Amino acid sequence: MTDLNALPADFTWGVATAAYQIEGAVTEDGRSPSIWDTFSHTPGKVDGGDTGDVACDHYHRTAEDIGLIQRVGADAYRFSIAWPRVVPGGDGPVNKAGLDFYDRLVDGLLEAGITPFATLYHWDLPQVLQDRGGWTVRETSEHFAAYASRVVERLGDRVKEWATLNEPLCSAWIGHLEGRMAPGLTDLTAAVRASYHLHLGHGLAVQAIRAASSDARVGIVNNLSPIEPATTSEADLAAARRADGHINRWWLDPVLGRGYPQDMVELYGVELPVRAGDLETIAAPLDWLGLNYYFRQIVTADPTGPAPGFTQVPADGGRHTYMDWEVYADGLEQLLLRLTEEYGVERVYVTENGSAYRDTVAADGSVHDPERVRYLEEHLAACARAVAKGAPLAGYFAWSLLDNFEWAYGYDKRFGLVHVDYATQRRTVKSSGRRYAELIREHANRRTGLVS
Repeated sequence: MTDLNALPADFTWGVATAAYQIEGAVTEDGRSPSIWDTFSHTPGKVDGGDTGDVACDHYHRTAEDIGLIQRVGADAYRFSIAWPRVVPGGDGPVNKAGLDFYDRLVDGLLEAGITPFATLYHWDLPQVLQDRGGWTVRETSEHFAAYASRVVERLGDRVKEWATLNEPLCSAWIGHLEGRMAPGLTDLTAAVRASYHLHLGHGLAVQAIRAASSDARVGIVNNLSPIEPATTSEADLAAARRADGHINRWWLDPVLGRGYPQDMVELYGVELPVRAGDLETIAAPLDWLGLNYYFRQIVTADPTGPAPGFTQVPADGGRHTYMDWEVYADGLEQLLLRLTEEYGVERVYVTENGSAYRDTVAADGSVHDPERVRYLEEHLAACARAVAKGAPLAGYFAWSLLDNFEWAYGYDKRFGLVHVDYATQRRTVKSSGRRYAELIREHANRRTGLVS
């Protein structure tokens, strides 16, 4: 039995998804193209030539999917709102039909006893804004705040938990520096400017959310990794410091009031477009911090590569997921304690954590995924250990509720607690989904004294 006794009695048990990965209906009810529509329709960008055009057809299957959230035992649902569905022009008029969809989703969740956690930006920038410079220009930050205000004005009477951005590292570094995600650029200057304007958009959105809803609780979601040097050489130790700056400190320090790490500013060599008051806006007080965790990174110096001059090397031995990511649950505990001890975070959620495996449907229609079950148990145990050591962990959201469009990996990589047959849209709760429900019940029973 996984020991979850340390988790608080009011611990939030959730599942998570993202709009472009599940909704489909990309041309319905006034939605405009996003940068991911453009990217996925560009030959060679996504494995198998897959797109999010249909995905899990969640747009038409919302009630069924709410029922699945109940079946896996979750009491909270983290979803994202598609900016191009709500404000198709990027700025300007709201699309009533698009906002109505999220209105119905929120009502359905509340009727089912499920707490909505809404993310305002999970990478699907309206293409019309990308055509005007996207996150490399300041105006996009301002348009994001205006969009946030309109959404919260409509939903804020019922939705209290809001995240501004999901994984801005991926938007800036992978989308603008590495080119492996939308918008597919490989330009350090563009990447650094995008990172800055994402942060500025976050801060402006925090202000907009609080102005629209006095009792809103606001956070931001970052994907973080423990960093280890491949060797004890001075070069690798220095590379690990750079990697920590690139992957962790650049995304934590400004939001938590420390400003941008000077060593990384100097390393990138790109002037930040700071105006008076910006850093204070970026560091607007938050109610919680979201942590997405998937793997640690072991790095070695790579002086021939682009800034920041390191390369990730494979971990020796151990288990790996179908993504070839190392299974390293201790890393989750380490990050939770770092946020607590080094950054003084007072409330944190694990907003994503999950694993992809080669799931198959058995002859009887069931889907057994013992590797994911083990992954889930080990990472929840790491959460409990961190709480026992003082981490203010308030909840855990399994990634993902459904198998879905896994960005540049297409549909081959399955993370869901629920299997999706993409040809028929048939949903099947996997063994991991049933085990998650069991763990939730066991925790509730132990906390109420029904199980010793």
